Order: sequence, then structure tokens, then C-alpha cells
Amino acid sequence: MDSTSCKIMNTIDEEVMTGEAKWQKDAADQNFDYMFKLLIIGNSSVGKTSFLFRYADDSFTSAFVSTVGIDFKVKTVFRHDKRVKLQIWDTAGQERYRTITTAYYRGAMGFILMYDITNEESFNSVQDWVTQIKTYSWDNAQVILVGNKCDMEEERVVSAERGRQLADQLGVEFYETSAKENINVKAVFERLVDIICDKMSESLDSEPAMLAGGARGQRLTEQPQGSNNPNCNC
Repeated sequence: MDSTSCKIMNTIDEEVMTGEAKWQKDAADQNFDYMFKLLIIGNSSVGKTSFLFRYADDSFTSAFVSTVGIDFKVKTVFRHDKRVKLQIWDTAGQERYRTITTAYYRGAMGFILMYDITNEESFNSVQDWVTQIKTYSWDNAQVILVGNKCDMEEERVVSAERGRQLADQLGVEFYETSAKENINVKAVFERLVDIICDKMSESLDSEPAMLAGGARGQRLTEQPQGSNNPNCNC
């Protein structure tokens, strides 16, 4: 490994340690009912960072800066009279960072698996990302498939129908979104949180003893259900 690569890896290690410290601090703060760790994954340049910034800060920039390693934002929302703290991790899509980013799959309760509707390769890579989820995360982590950049209709190469068919095959819900035009960004996060909460309620009903452990990191039920959400833009 050359000196430049070493510097990059050292920087990533520092960011990872900082992120872990922040996660522990958030967990120590009891001013919430639930805390969910969510990851946004997918190939490089599909719009993961822009998607996160649109949701967390309601901001967008057209300047592309590739994420180095991993980054995160914290956002607290209210769902069903519950205060839910979300720690949302934005992962690098490049292969060289894969070993680092997959270390964060463990403990994640939800994944936003993203492809770019103008990039066939990113769509074809979805199955590889699903394999990563199955390999490194809990078996019952919840997933939503997202086709991003739906504002770029003239450059579309992946139809909404293909996205919906793939989501049906995977047994997950599907949305098309645009971070630039703020289309379905909030809806995706709200739906993912709702799915996690629903699965959590089912688990608590079947295993009341889990209540004693709170809602931080317990296992959920098996696979997410297929898309039946009338609000999906698909």
C-alpha cells in the first residue's frame, strides 16, 4: 500500500472511531423511545450522500464529492407517538472501502439500497448488495429498494417496472426518488421506520420479555413484505 493509500485508510479509521464514539453517546442519551441504526448502500455516484443531506438538512448540491469510507447524520423523528432517534450512515460505494463499510452492517435495523435509474450497472449491482446485507447484517434487517434520480427522465435506462419487479423478487418495498427535486425522500425514511416499528411490535407481542431490553438492537422478524404501499411512486 502506498503512502497516499495509507493516509486515506488512517483518515477513515479516525472517522470510524469518531462515529463509534458518537453512537455510544447517542445510546447513552435516553431522551427517546427507540434508536434505529440505518444504512444507505449502493454503488458509487448513485446519490446516497445527496439523499441523506436532503433528508437530514433539506439541502442539495450538484457538486459530486465521493464519500471516503463512511459518514453519518443523526435525526430525531416522531412516529406513532414515539420519539425515534435515527443514526443514518452514508457508506462509500467503491470496492476498496467495502471491507470497512460492511463492518457497519452489524446492528443495522434498516437499509436503503439505492441504484441510479440512469445507470444500468448500478441496477445490476443490486443483487450483490443484497448478498452483502445477507452476509454481514442480521437476517431480519429491513430493506427498501430505491431508484434514485427520477428527475432525470430523459436519461433513464432502468424503467420503474424493472425496479418494481426486482423489489418483488427480493421481497422488499420500492420507491423512485429524487434528492434534487425532493421526491419521496422523506417518504422512504418514514416507511422504513414504520416497517421496523411494525416488526418490532410483532416481536414484542410474541416475546414480551424483549420489552425489558428496550428497542435498541433486538432482532426483528424474518423478511420484509412485498410492496403494498399506495404511496410508492412505482
